[in-house]
Amino acid sequence: MTDAPPEVMGLNPFAPGFFDDPYAQYAEVRAAHPIHQSPLGPWLITRWDDVHALLRRPGTSVEERNIVTDAPTRAERLAEVRMAGGPSPERSLAILNIDPPDHTRIRRLVSKAFTPRAVERIRARAGELVDEILDGLAERDGEPVDLIAELAFPLPFAVINEMLGMPGGRDSVHLRELSHTITQALDPILLMQNGPAIVAAADEMRTIIGEAIAWKRTRGDDDLMMAMIRAEDEGDVLSDQELRENVMLLFLAGHETTVNLIGNGTNALLDHPDQRTALAADPSLDTNAVEELLRWDSPVQFSRRIMLEPVEMHGHTFAAGDLVMTCLGAANRDEGKFGPTAGALDLRRPDAREHVSFGSGVHHCLGAALARLEGQEAIGRLVRRFPGIERGGEPVHNQRIVLRGYDELPVSLT
Repeated sequence: MTDAPPEVMGLNPFAPGFFDDPYAQYAEVRAAHPIHQSPLGPWLITRWDDVHALLRRPGTSVEERNIVTDAPTRAERLAEVRMAGGPSPERSLAILNIDPPDHTRIRRLVSKAFTPRAVERIRARAGELVDEILDGLAERDGEPVDLIAELAFPLPFAVINEMLGMPGGRDSVHLRELSHTITQALDPILLMQNGPAIVAAADEMRTIIGEAIAWKRTRGDDDLMMAMIRAEDEGDVLSDQELRENVMLLFLAGHETTVNLIGNGTNALLDHPDQRTALAADPSLDTNAVEELLRWDSPVQFSRRIMLEPVEMHGHTFAAGDLVMTCLGAANRDEGKFGPTAGALDLRRPDAREHVSFGSGVHHCLGAALARLEGQEAIGRLVRRFPGIERGGEPVHNQRIVLRGYDELPVSLT
């Protein structure tokens, strides 16, 4: 292994204002050196070219069992927490957490039920749901409303529920709480603080999803979950565990990150009234606007890769077993890719779609088309229905490093 890169100032999520604006720290690290090792152990890369190349590179893994480290991995921490309550769960078979050839096989089967064409068929329904929500908000006589609780969560939650054909009668607030708790596992600090709660929430969600699948098998519905049950490729079908893990992944990812897209995107427009006015006046901007909002403040800030073989980058050699975190948020504002205006919000930016907010390569987000659609319908309709929208109080950040978003976003609608 070659000499390590010189020490540079690393990311400090404990610094005042980090969650309000992590991008200032990202810029410092990106400018100081392309490779940096976190005090927590993983390596970090922040430049678009490097991030894009590593996300697509063969010979890398997303499976934490391939990490070579003295510190416990996320999966090992969760297993330690679980030991007092029973045996560890089976290895995750959600496509987010596995490598080819298993990933290739399972994604091929899931994709048969989750095509962009199938997603596009729900655009009209998503628009109806947005209008119903906005109609209700219009009757609130101008009082401040929390956009997260009133729009950003209800819309994607309703959409993924309808797409999957989840049984009714479940408490949506409780399901939201479970989802919010489970995704804390992606943040190393929250994982250490809340391990038992994360394990308990994941166990409860697996039970709920398992019951939904069993119920669905008794029916003849035409929906995403039934399509996954029926999915077949030359005699190959999803096993019960594969089905449960991937339905659970789609349920969680199908609304959790889209909540942040709508919240982060609306917050950005509140900070940039000229861009909000342009979007309100021109519906043809909806598609590109969502790409730029994804670039500007990505709902997912980091994605991991584990080296399966030595990889050289900028004179440094990553060893097999090294964990490298690709900083999507930093790459999305890299002047080396997006030019001198990379730090400005421009809904007409011609290359906005080249962001890496959905990752890249074989693990490119399966639900990207759905997230884009919901963002277009929600944000575009919101600013045209309420062109005078402004802040109704201070937003409350979710304090997440990986899944960046807001728990509360008070607005006044006029």
